[in-house]
Amino acid sequence: MATSTAKLQLTETRRDVDLVIDDVTMRFDAREGPVTAVENMSFAIERGEFVSIIGPSGCGKSTVFNILGGLVRGYQGQVSVDGEIIDGPHRSIGMVFQEESTFPWRTVIDNVAFPLEVKGVGKAERHRVARRFIDMVGLGGFEQRYPSELSGGMRQRVAIARTLVFEPKILLMDEPFAALDDQTRLLLGDKVLKIQQDLRQTTLLITHNITEAVQLSDRVIIMTFRPGRVKRIVDIRLPRPRTGDVVGSEAFGRYVAEIWSDLREEASRGMTDCEDGAR
Repeated sequence: MATSTAKLQLTETRRDVDLVIDDVTMRFDAREGPVTAVENMSFAIERGEFVSIIGPSGCGKSTVFNILGGLVRGYQGQVSVDGEIIDGPHRSIGMVFQEESTFPWRTVIDNVAFPLEVKGVGKAERHRVARRFIDMVGLGGFEQRYPSELSGGMRQRVAIARTLVFEPKILLMDEPFAALDDQTRLLLGDKVLKIQQDLRQTTLLITHNITEAVQLSDRVIIMTFRPGRVKRIVDIRLPRPRTGDVVGSEAFGRYVAEIWSDLREEASRGMTDCEDGAR
């Protein structure tokens, strides 16, 4: 299996890099004292690439997500978008969260059109644009439904469409399918992958699910247990589209097993640390 290191990703000459996180360290003050969530984190994502970050619970995955989305400051190191150093929310970045985020009092079309409404776009135009992305996530015909009338997977598609409607160059997703059953996760993953390829959008997915990471990604970044560092980056050299035949293939299974071997080692470290701390 082809693997690479974070340092290699940053030292290689890459002409079309969209997103770079360079030697980032983030510390928080906790009751028991300072906690280093991530340490010396470095990687680069090319334009149009789909990258997943996977690691044990508590490794700092969501901290990385929040740093990249501009929701957390006070870190050491640098984050840059298309060569521009950023320190806060950026117009090129859209975010999809794990938590339920639809507005229950708004219909599907008004949920999706909300970012355009905030920008002052007229109703007819924002509904026209919103319908394009509603169709893209497979919810055509549900425009006038309310979130309470939709399944969990459908509500998450509404949230994805609402993020896509302002056409961000980079899409960040933090465990967007975590609350869904396995079948819905796979189907929604297929939908997200098709959208990403149609829009040629640079995408970073935070996930606990190894199968999901291999199914969707060009590369998978494996993080260590706290403090979170890049342990290894695995290149997923499987054909696209990732059909059922590919997902069920021997090669797919080898990638899952390889990543699980690294992940199990880090998760075991985390369990040992927690047990020691409880004594």
